[in-house]
Amino acid sequence: MKKALIILGVLLLGAAVVGANLYYKRDKGIGVAVEALRTRDLESFVSASGKIQPKRQVSISANQMGRVTRLSVREGDRVKTGQFLLEIDPRSLEGQLQRGEATVVAARFSLERARTSVEQAKANLELSKQTLARQQELWKEGLTTRQELERVQNELKIRENDVKASEQEISTSEQRIKQEEASLASTQYNLTQVIINSPMDGIVVRRNIEEGETAVVGTMNNAGSQLLTIADMSQLEAEVEVDETDIPTVALGQQARITIDAVRDRTFRGHVTEIGNSPIQSTSAASTGRQATNFKVKITLDEEVPDVRPGFTCTAEVVTATRKNAVSVPIQALTVREMLFDAKGTMVREPKKKTTGVEPTVDASTEPPPGHTRKETEGVFVITNGRAVFTPVKVGIAGERYFELLSGASAGERVITGPFTSVRSLADGDEVRITSTSTSSDTAKNN
Repeated sequence: MKKALIILGVLLLGAAVVGANLYYKRDKGIGVAVEALRTRDLESFVSASGKIQPKRQVSISANQMGRVTRLSVREGDRVKTGQFLLEIDPRSLEGQLQRGEATVVAARFSLERARTSVEQAKANLELSKQTLARQQELWKEGLTTRQELERVQNELKIRENDVKASEQEISTSEQRIKQEEASLASTQYNLTQVIINSPMDGIVVRRNIEEGETAVVGTMNNAGSQLLTIADMSQLEAEVEVDETDIPTVALGQQARITIDAVRDRTFRGHVTEIGNSPIQSTSAASTGRQATNFKVKITLDEEVPDVRPGFTCTAEVVTATRKNAVSVPIQALTVREMLFDAKGTMVREPKKKTTGVEPTVDASTEPPPGHTRKETEGVFVITNGRAVFTPVKVGIAGERYFELLSGASAGERVITGPFTSVRSLADGDEVRITSTSTSSDTAKNN
């Protein structure tokens, strides 16, 4: 009986030792999540927000000051080209027109009088010439005095000057008629401007005047009354503000996806048609802090938007680059470490050092060997024989969740993607144990 108890105790002790070994072996290494590298269709895009605006919009202002006597449209009305919109009181201009017509008639009468004066002056001149001729004959025969001859000569000069003055009066009258006719034409044109018709087909998106109010004409220093705004809603644009760091990647013609807050569960296609050359000026004059520098980008929508109105808030994603069947690496797998490189630029793996559970650092007092340098290197941790091996990589375009992998690793290799604290604290060569593996499958577009 005693011997049986001893054997049972030995067996229990052995089982405990085996269990302990298995337990500690199971927990050996840092628990990490991994994902296998594979090919995907990647898409890099720039996201920006803004507002929906019509591509063509006309603001109608008054060319003549006056009270609005007729107004036939309201906000939201559809109008056609040439359709009557409003009328400004024409009575003041009608009075100016009548005065102008009377002035032109008076100027023409003055011209006729000037022409009659010229004819009279020419007749008097001809009479003076005949008188002078007779006096000269009498002077030759000694039948007149020198005084009489000189008087006739002076009278001839006066008649000549009268003819010139009368002819000048004709020229002056003709110029006065041209001036009055031009003023009359201007008044007639202004009178046509009191009736405002629609310059285009569209929708009245804003009405800032009521019947009976006075429309004011703009001057150099004061803006005039903006009466109506008509927009062609058949062609729409998304005006978005793009950060200066993203502008170099945006180009004309690039495709875009636009989502409108007021139109749920739909995405509209568009393309970039205009990129601002100057940054958007801040309207906050009181702001003294550093402001973000944005540029305006216009995206023309290629689809009709139902029940759209100007000013709807939107978000645009401009596709700046695409890659087909590119080896991709998860964004969360990328990290930076300070690594040692020899004179040829080859990475040298240093002996593993103990870590304290925080991001590993290199002691600044530790000088690299002669001919070697340390520099920050972007890379991923690849699972190799149960260890995390830091592998420098070079990436290309950035998708939403993956980077294009240009070099450093290949499809099929497993990289550590998390948890974040583990990726942040791992060192080259650390033992790891896999706690989860991503099973995300490739899709037609997985970025």
